[in-house]
Parts: sequence; structure tokens; C-alpha cells
Amino acid sequence: MNIIFSVLSAAVIAMSPSEFSVGHLLTDRDTLAQDAVTIDASTIMFEREELNDKQYLGNNPNEGIEKSAEILLRKQILAEAVWAMTQKPVTITAASSPRSAGGKHDFFSEADYFWPDPKNPDGPYINRDGLTNPDNFVEHRKAMIRFSKVIGALASAYKLTGDEKYVKQAVIHLKAWFVNTETLMSPNLNFAQAVKGKFTGRNYGIIDTIHLMEVAQGIIVMEKAKVFDPQTAITVKTWFAEYTNWLNTSKPGIQEKLVKNNHATCWAIQVASFAKLCNDLPTLDSMRVRYKTVLLPNQMGADGSFPLEMSRTKPYGYSIFNLDAMTMLCQILSTPADNLWDFKTADGRSIKLGIAYLYPFIADKNKWSLTPDVMYWENWPVAQPFLLFGANAYHEKSWYTTWEKLDHNPQVVEVIRNLPIRHPLIWM
Repeated sequence: MNIIFSVLSAAVIAMSPSEFSVGHLLTDRDTLAQDAVTIDASTIMFEREELNDKQYLGNNPNEGIEKSAEILLRKQILAEAVWAMTQKPVTITAASSPRSAGGKHDFFSEADYFWPDPKNPDGPYINRDGLTNPDNFVEHRKAMIRFSKVIGALASAYKLTGDEKYVKQAVIHLKAWFVNTETLMSPNLNFAQAVKGKFTGRNYGIIDTIHLMEVAQGIIVMEKAKVFDPQTAITVKTWFAEYTNWLNTSKPGIQEKLVKNNHATCWAIQVASFAKLCNDLPTLDSMRVRYKTVLLPNQMGADGSFPLEMSRTKPYGYSIFNLDAMTMLCQILSTPADNLWDFKTADGRSIKLGIAYLYPFIADKNKWSLTPDVMYWENWPVAQPFLLFGANAYHEKSWYTTWEKLDHNPQVVEVIRNLPIRHPLIWM
């Protein structure tokens, strides 16, 4: 079915919803649930080549890493889906802060590591790197993480069972966030990670929307269902295309793109994820080039570590976080013609080297030789995505078995904030 629509009154495109691509046509336009859950994998359809012998785990030659992950996560996913089926949408319009310079529909958060100045309590906040201020406004972030949990659970359950009731429920939430004019979020982050007395918003706040990645991927999984109406799909994709355009053209977006550490990686995985949803092929190509020429060579050391993350007050947690992000770039962007899992720089740096460097410290945390993180040291690692996707890409059974044993349902808010990929089956 072909659909004709206009983009900001500038272009008219005729296309199928599954062929939607508007990334380069747009211009700028102005409580965490703690329930746990598990799912059935018998109906998953894989669009990959058949698993070869190296991917098999255990004694069953028909059971590969993806299937093993399905079986492991089945009960949890189905339980999460039961929870998600009972949830009503909660968008950013449900909470506000008098400190926000934005409006009702503008996402607002405050920088985590900024605190009142003891010498000037009513003055501008000061930075205490690595130490999270519990009094900062984070309700919009919580709402977005909850939204990500709902869509991730429903998309996972749909992928496993084929039951469109999960899609029907997901569409209700998607409309609330991206379609309904009373409750939608504006497609920008002009007021994220503000600092009292200094900034009404900062480029560093762009990292907050990493939790929209599983929303975008969930849509990809669910959009062909009969109950996912084409007009909603187009409207939602238009929102993501506008936001991707903002990430690429706004001052905060450009600043974040040029940061030298994990912030630039997280900018890139968002752009890649949202461009994939919108079928924006030129942007996907540019992200592959950026990974190979900027992100990997500029951030990874010759030994596979990330020196800029290792120099922080939470080197263990930040190293894990950035490796997860780099790994997701490979997972999102790799194609048969341009497989980032196989890419190496001229001096041998690669994502495989990065995983091999950090893996021993994940398998045995006692081997970590640097000073422990100033906060949340005891809460890492959990079931990190780099272990699962790396195991699948390189047929490394030990990486999978370590992932299998770690926590798949963390409850610590700071861990959840730094773990945007919590429903790995929708990415496989």
C-alpha cells in the first residue's frame, strides 16, 4: 500500500511504510518499574545465514547462541510483557520542574555530577565528577527509561510469540510519546542536563536519549504487524527523522558529536539506531565511516582499552559502558558488504581487541588493577551486551557463558541508566 505525505510542507513522498526514509529532507522544528520478567523462543524467525558449528553451544548441535539466549531469557521476557500489558503511557508531560527553561513538551534533566557549592549554597552548582546528586530533577529520564522498558518487553514478546496483542499495546504508548499533541515530546534535547546557575541545557544531555534506541528497534520488530497502522508508523518515523536531523545540525548535537569520549560513541549509536528505523541509508553509511576513521582509532588504545574512560573516577563502569556502545555500533551498522565486526585499523585496533581486553576483568573483577569506581563499584558488571553480541560475532563460548551467569534484571537505577540495551533479542 502506497502512502503520500508531506514533510514540513517541503516534500511529497510516495512510499510504503517499510520503505520510509526522510532523514535528509527535514529541517529543525520547534517512575522506573522494577518488575522482573522471562520468554518463549519457538517462533523467532532469523534473517541470517544458518548457524555454523562454531556457533553451537553445549551438547545440542542445533542450539546456537541466539537460540540459547532465547531459552535463557524466555521466562523473564514473558513476565515483563505481562507487566507492560498493564501499563498506561507516562510521557514527559506528566512531570515538570520550575528550573526548566523549556515548555511542557520539552525534555528536561539536570547534570548528574553537579552539586550546590558549600561556599555559596544559593549560587551556581559545582562539578563533583562521578558523584551523582540525588536531588537533581530526573523525572523525564525515568519516564523515558520506563517507556523503553515497556516497548522493549512488548517487542521481545511479539518477536517470540507472534501475538499482536503486544503490538497493539505498544502502539498506545508510541502514540502518546510521538503522535498525541497533548502528551508528545518535542524532537530535541535543548534543555537536557542543565546546570543550575550556569546552563539551561548542555550537549552532554544528549546521552539521555540512548533509551530511545530500544524504542526504535522495537518499532522495527513490530511495524509489519497488521495492528500497527501505517499512518502511526509514518508519524513516529517522522519524529525520529526530525530528532536525527536535530542531532546532526543543532549546536548541541554537533558539540556532542565532537566530544572525544563515550558521549561521542553514544551520539553515534543513537544516530545509527534512528537512521536504521527511518531507512536513512546515507546517514548509516556516514556512521560506518565515522566508526572506522574517528571513534575506534581515536578512543581505543593499542591494547584495546579506552584511555579516556580509564582516567575517570569510575574507570571500570565507564570502560564497560563505552565498550557496550562501540559493540552496538557494530551490531547496528554491520552489513555483509561492510562488516564492522571484522574491521581493524592499520595498527590492529578492533572491537574484538576491545572485548578481549576487558573480558578478563568481567569474568574476574578481582583482576582489576585500577582504583575502584567512586560509586556503584559493587553493582557492575551485569549481563553486558558486548559479551552476548561479541560471542555471537566471534563464536566465543566463554564470553557467552559469562554473560549467561550475570544479572539480566538489574534493579539499581544508575546501572539501568547506563544499560540502554536491556532486551537483546530484538537486536539479533
